Amino acid sequence: MTEQDILVALAALGIASLASQWLAWRLRLPAILFLLLSGILAGPVLGWLDPTRLFGTLLFPLVSLAVALILFEGSLTLRVSELPGIGTVVRRLIGIGALTTWGVITLSAHWLLGFDWELALLLGSLTLVTGPTVIVPMLRVVRPNAVVANILRWEGIIIDPIGALLAVVVYSFIITRGTEAAWTQSLQTFGGVLLCGTALGIAGGWILGQLVKRHWLPEYLQNLATLASVLGVFVAANSLVHESGLLAVTLMGIWLANMRDVDVRDILHFKENLSILLISGLFILLAAMLDLTALVELGPAVLILLMIVQFVARPLAIALCTWGSQLSWQERLLLAWIAPRGIVAAAVSAIFAVRLNETGHEDALLLVPLTFAVIIGTVVLQSATARPLARLLKVAEPPPSGFLIVGANPVARAIGRALSEQGVRVMLTDSSWDNIRAARMENLPTYYGNPASQHAENHLDLVGLGHLLALSPVGEMNTLAAMRFRHEFGVGRLFNLASTQENRRSDKHRPSDEHRGRPLGTPTLTYSQLAGRLGRGDSFKSNKLTETFGWQEYQALNGSGAVLYFAIDNHGHTHVFHPDARIKPEAGWTLIALTDNADAHAAVNKSEPGRPIP
Repeated sequence: MTEQDILVALAALGIASLASQWLAWRLRLPAILFLLLSGILAGPVLGWLDPTRLFGTLLFPLVSLAVALILFEGSLTLRVSELPGIGTVVRRLIGIGALTTWGVITLSAHWLLGFDWELALLLGSLTLVTGPTVIVPMLRVVRPNAVVANILRWEGIIIDPIGALLAVVVYSFIITRGTEAAWTQSLQTFGGVLLCGTALGIAGGWILGQLVKRHWLPEYLQNLATLASVLGVFVAANSLVHESGLLAVTLMGIWLANMRDVDVRDILHFKENLSILLISGLFILLAAMLDLTALVELGPAVLILLMIVQFVARPLAIALCTWGSQLSWQERLLLAWIAPRGIVAAAVSAIFAVRLNETGHEDALLLVPLTFAVIIGTVVLQSATARPLARLLKVAEPPPSGFLIVGANPVARAIGRALSEQGVRVMLTDSSWDNIRAARMENLPTYYGNPASQHAENHLDLVGLGHLLALSPVGEMNTLAAMRFRHEFGVGRLFNLASTQENRRSDKHRPSDEHRGRPLGTPTLTYSQLAGRLGRGDSFKSNKLTETFGWQEYQALNGSGAVLYFAIDNHGHTHVFHPDARIKPEAGWTLIALTDNADAHAAVNKSEPGRPIP
């Protein structure tokens, strides 16, 4: 390939990744589905993309490094504090569950596909893993409750290196078969991978944690140091004991995430963005390598194998692993349905297939199309059905459309009450017990404490919340909260009421708009102005637009006296008014606005004739 061809291919890969991710976001489906389809279309169908020709001998080293980074990022999200209540189920899933799935797939591959026992065992070890590359995007869309989500995340991240370890042991046995040292070599491989991966992973996590904890690295170098450390530990582990790197980086991430006084949030945000890039590119590249002809030649046995994986292996494993647990039958059923296969299965199968084929195992080339058949089948089937099933079983979290309100003062309570009356979830936070008590007397959900505190990090319930309303009269508190939840909710979902004091400050003393969020309301009022109007009798009112009383009639009736804050559309989505908003309310929408109380103003003017109406 010429240099220009390589540049065009890389640019097209980036565009296809972005298009797949965007389409998944718009349709609320896991991105893996569209990435696989893009890769198959660009590779075996149209012949536009040939990863082997594009990257040459660099392909599999790049794949291995990318998988290591993805596993490390996933392991950073695993908190030991999540294990009480789900620890037993997780341990069973990576033990009894993995062995059960391995056994069922092995038997099916031997009897259905005619594989010898060695290749059947290898296929079983490759396809028993789920992995964060598919679990995390699917959880983002399905949004099951915290118990189910945590179990699936822990299983997916821990099972990846275990599946790779089993595949390495089986591969070692296959290539040494016929010698007296076959079993001994396999056991030595198992022990070596386990010992080396554990030692280097824990050591790497501890050293990196000390560097961050003791501030021996400037903040702008922490992400680079983390990236270099992960790649270094992965390569060092693989150099000492082949295929021990995945276990090492997984344990490294878990150790680092659970160290005391080590804040990994900035590292995690960087790794999340990097993982999206790597996952997108990897799935397109590996799907482009798929041999559709070989897959078709396998016939209907592939579909039967897929049905066994989905309807026999997974339900049996879940039944055994959740026996006697506190999980409801609905949670068990959803766990039995969600088990998509991921990138580690695809990458490891491609590596071992080539190596075994070179040693004379001709059927080994079928490992890749079979593994991809299981990946595509589980991803497509579960992507299309998991969210509706979770809703049907009533184990899905509500969509993140609610509001976290900083402050439980009279202004915050009035806005929270107006939203709550329309069925919108709210959560008011405040460090003033008097404010919290008043909010609770109005039956508003509350959190007593600073929303940016470490306690809030562990205990503040954000289920169903997707917006921030910073309504504290203390401007610094609003800014701090906006900075804390910027990555959680997104910059476009942060709103604040400016304080009069902040508006009087010069630019060099006023926090930037990026850190404060968007001004709330149209037109905007400061906290003091809004509190003053509420104190004079104005109130938040909800009006539903109809065909005869539309947007123009509403504006004509309320005039300039109404301050618009929220609009709830026909689908239940809440839109927030701000100076740059382009909201066009329609019939069926409900508007929430601060409106004049004419009776109160008339009383004020009667008692104080010289005072103008505000």
